[in-house]
Amino acid sequence: MRIVVMGGTGLIGSQVVHRLKEQGHDVSAAAPTTGVDLLTGAGLDEALARAETVVNLTNSPTFDEASVGFFRTSMGNLLEASRAVGAGHVVVLSIVGVDQVPELDYYRAKVLQEDLLRAGRLPYSIVRATQFMEFVDAILSWTADDGTVRLPRTPLQPVAAADVAAAVAEVAAGAPLDGVRNVAGPEVFPLDDLGRVTLAAKGDSRQVVTDDSAGMFAVVKGDVLTAPEGARIAATRYRDWLAA
Repeated sequence: MRIVVMGGTGLIGSQVVHRLKEQGHDVSAAAPTTGVDLLTGAGLDEALARAETVVNLTNSPTFDEASVGFFRTSMGNLLEASRAVGAGHVVVLSIVGVDQVPELDYYRAKVLQEDLLRAGRLPYSIVRATQFMEFVDAILSWTADDGTVRLPRTPLQPVAAADVAAAVAEVAAGAPLDGVRNVAGPEVFPLDDLGRVTLAAKGDSRQVVTDDSAGMFAVVKGDVLTAPEGARIAATRYRDWLAA
């Protein structure tokens, strides 16, 4: 199968490309570094030539209101180009519970991306993943100072990027879902406890202070960012990932 992976040089994209090539597919990675710009459309028609499946793993450079414009423009350009080449499947990576947190600009932007895909007149699949294990350090940095890290008790179910890439590659190589597949890690942690586990594993002496008003995830109500019923549960446990 001829598959083009937009954002194919990033954390998830590079692994998806590798997995699909191992399976024998004709795969190419498209990104600004390869001359493809989803915002302007530069290089897009050439990159998608003969594509049967298009995987979109590109991401907004910011998490604020500007992300709405990024996903509106980039998804519009991608769908137009995909229809032009006759692609039969478009895959997008999104976030578990994304439609349950309208208070976050970035989540509203990802919902818009999903909505555009559903309305795009092409067979599609959406893979929603929980928070990446690789991003936990960044989450801690948002509310950290020299001695403490303030974190809310928001439940998260972290998943390894390698497990997300495996799920995306599986969906890309299969028939369109015309729906959503959720993937999550095997364990749920309150975010403050996840911070304590992370700092302890790294020998970091800073203390985690539970603060339900701290950081981006403070606005999340309940367990909407954890795996819903029927989700694929990946094998990698967080402490094992930290120790690897």
